[in-house]
Amino acid sequence: MTDQAPRPESDIPAKPTAASRTTLSHIMTGSDTNLLGTVHGGVIMKLVDDAAGAVAGRHSGGPAVTASMDEMVFLEPVRVGDLVHVRAQVNWTGRSSMEVGVRVMAERWNESTPATQVGSAYLVFAAVDADGRPRPVPQVVPETERDKRRYQEAQIRRTHRLARRRAIRELREKRVADGIED
Repeated sequence: MTDQAPRPESDIPAKPTAASRTTLSHIMTGSDTNLLGTVHGGVIMKLVDDAAGAVAGRHSGGPAVTASMDEMVFLEPVRVGDLVHVRAQVNWTGRSSMEVGVRVMAERWNESTPATQVGSAYLVFAAVDADGRPRPVPQVVPETERDKRRYQEAQIRRTHRLARRRAIRELREKRVADGIED
């Protein structure tokens, strides 16, 4: 569900990175824990998907669905009582898809120490119409040097995603041609 070629010029006005950037905050409770007593990775992943989905919907001006998650990195455990801040922004756009970068920060709810980064992720969203078909999205305009770096890195990740998908498809086609069944 991602774009296959650079997007031609569009009548849709471009949007700056800051236009859809958002932060979702949530305090972690006992119901969020795993068997080790720390917050379950799946709970964090849901918060990541929620924040990224909000950003994708804001940027595209309507519904957007998760097409893929390139990477989810857990850097530190999150504990009960941590206030988790999930910061998300559109890093790159194609014709109908968007890469959203997410940074997960955590701080103790009752301390005045700065939040520390506990995770990060990159997700690809596809904007869809009422029938679930891809629809065009505004081009994102990086504003700061950090935004420009994120845009360039997103292009590299896109190239790798497409190359990996192509290599897997070719391998499967070769196996079928060789009469190998899975």
